[in-house]
Amino acid sequence: MKKSRLLILFLVLLGNSASLLAQTEPEEIKQEVDKFQDYFFESLKQKGIENYDKAIVALDQCLKLEPENATIHFELGKNYLALKDYKNAYTSFEHATQIDPTNKWFWVGMYDVNYATKDFNGAIYVINKLIPFDDKFKEDLTSLYMSTNQFDKALALINELNETSGKSDRREAYKMQILSQGKYQNTEIANLIAQIETNPKEESNYISLIFLYSKNNETEKVLETARKLELAIPTSEWAQVSLFKTHLVNKDGEKAVKAMNMALASAKIDSKIRHRILNEFLIFVNVNPQFTPDLEKAIGYFDNDPDVNVAKEIGKFYQGKKQWDAAVRYYELANKKGSDVDIENTLLLLQAYVETKQFEKLTKNASEMVDVYPTQPQFYYYAGLGANQSAQFKKAKEMLEMGLDYLVDDLELETNFNIQLGEAYSGLGDAKKKDFYFSKANQLLKK
Repeated sequence: MKKSRLLILFLVLLGNSASLLAQTEPEEIKQEVDKFQDYFFESLKQKGIENYDKAIVALDQCLKLEPENATIHFELGKNYLALKDYKNAYTSFEHATQIDPTNKWFWVGMYDVNYATKDFNGAIYVINKLIPFDDKFKEDLTSLYMSTNQFDKALALINELNETSGKSDRREAYKMQILSQGKYQNTEIANLIAQIETNPKEESNYISLIFLYSKNNETEKVLETARKLELAIPTSEWAQVSLFKTHLVNKDGEKAVKAMNMALASAKIDSKIRHRILNEFLIFVNVNPQFTPDLEKAIGYFDNDPDVNVAKEIGKFYQGKKQWDAAVRYYELANKKGSDVDIENTLLLLQAYVETKQFEKLTKNASEMVDVYPTQPQFYYYAGLGANQSAQFKKAKEMLEMGLDYLVDDLELETNFNIQLGEAYSGLGDAKKKDFYFSKANQLLKK
């Protein structure tokens, strides 16, 4: 029963053999068909038990009877491929396609050999023969273009598939790899602009374009694209960048804060743009101090920034404007970030304490830093200055004299040390040493 079912299948596959035998006598036809069937079933049996060599012998007998039977060549190809005899496998599959180029599976056989041998250029030829059977083979073609460094063709095909089939993670990864090479970016920028014009409601195209502009430090084009996105999709996180700018121009602080917080909280928005938003809000707050609490809250969005201590930079902004109280507030916030001590920020804070006459804080903080960094003369100086201003002249003298031992090649700091030592000895009633240190300070000032 099983053999009869296989016979029916076989006769369907080998329908073309009937015409070849049409001119043969009926009895001879029967004998030829019986032989052919026997050899063919023998090949199937041997292949089924993985005796591929014996299967090939049986198929060769079939070919002697029907040398142009595409199915037999195809079966030979499968057996040769199983034996990893790639040359004969490819030749057999290729012969099958030459006899019947309309059978997809014959081409698939050639492609399997290309894949096994990593013959990617050969695979490109074959896959182009398969695409008319099924457009899904274009996905394979994309990978083949990437493997052969044909990035221009890969990018064009990726964009075509993105438009016709939607985006995929693999294609987007390929695109990122291609665009890491600058020469392809202009092509992609032009493609994205065209895509936005065709489908203005597709947010991903705006974001991809923003990414490319940002990578090239074209900030104005980033903002221009964000404005277009805001008009097309007002709810987009990237659209908040444009809305924030608009609200600032209109001096609508509350709406600006809302847009800013959405933008700063978004992981999609580039770090450089987020820093720019904060800087623009800082300038706004300088004129509209009622929004200072919102600025301090916004700093929190940058707590995990490994490169910039935002609170410190804001402190420098206010220091540059001689707004020392504000500078103190932000330097103190900066010191709370992380567990590591930022020496630069600490020194800026100590100077801000001097400017705001917070001498008790100055002395306390500087003395604590002396314990942590006993070889840094600046901390001894600030501790001594704060102690002098608090009339703790003995402590000032001790701190300043210890600090001088660590002072090397810093004329300005040495001058200040001597002035503070003069102040300390003056407070202690030692006129001789007071005059000595003030005189030394004068000499250093003349250098």
